[in-house]
Amino acid sequence: MIVQLKPERSTEWPDLTPNQQYVVIGIEADDLRLLNDAGQPFLYPADAFDVVDSTEPSDWVTEYGDDGERYAYPPELNEPGFFEDFFDARTEAVRTFWRIINRRLALQT
Repeated sequence: MIVQLKPERSTEWPDLTPNQQYVVIGIEADDLRLLNDAGQPFLYPADAFDVVDSTEPSDWVTEYGDDGERYAYPPELNEPGFFEDFFDARTEAVRTFWRIINRRLALQT
């Protein structure tokens, strides 16, 4: 999935560039996880973006929460606590993240 920040929402997220295309690397509670301009995998509200390409990777694991909110990630990033470990700079989580993301981004070109 590829999205771009709506220009009218740009002041809310100075770490994103209006009209810049971003590859969505996951969905968490209906928010989109993508690499911002600093290269960090943060969550942003889906309504801040226009969808450029709605195609999602076929191997994403999709689950729904109690209120119907959607969670979807590549299997390797779908483990409970994965992103906590990543942001805590746990070596294995960081290595796994970048291996998966580099593979995904290479497929986008």
